[in-house]
Amino acid sequence: MIRHAGLIAARLQGSWRGVLIEGAPGAGKSDLALRALTQGFRLVADDRVVLWSSAGRLFGRAPDALAGLLEIRGLDVVDCGALPLAEVALAVRCGTPERVQDAEFAEILGVPVPLIVLDPREPSAPAKLGRACSHFDEARNRRI
Repeated sequence: MIRHAGLIAARLQGSWRGVLIEGAPGAGKSDLALRALTQGFRLVADDRVVLWSSAGRLFGRAPDALAGLLEIRGLDVVDCGALPLAEVALAVRCGTPERVQDAEFAEILGVPVPLIVLDPREPSAPAKLGRACSHFDEARNRRI
């Protein structure tokens, strides 16, 4: 399955945890990914993500033609050197979040993935992504 989204990853507990960023065209997905790269995240895919499930886990990568490329709107498309793939551990929907969000999940290819709503244009958005990744990774490890 190919989704119109971006995928970045953070290294937690010795492995890469992917964040699938979804939203309408022009919502700020690539801009959020670019800013998150300065916070230690790595690019996996921009604009389109190839998703598949295996053993109850969801994975993503860039389509071959877009591998390693990130659009910097209004400037250029740059080669960022990307990870070849990552397990999707968190989904982000670009939008206006509630003050405190109830736990939500997106079901993608039959795999439940924690979902948050985030305003990608907020200056704190990359930091919030890092915090959300850590939070859900800690919760995941407690369940194991």
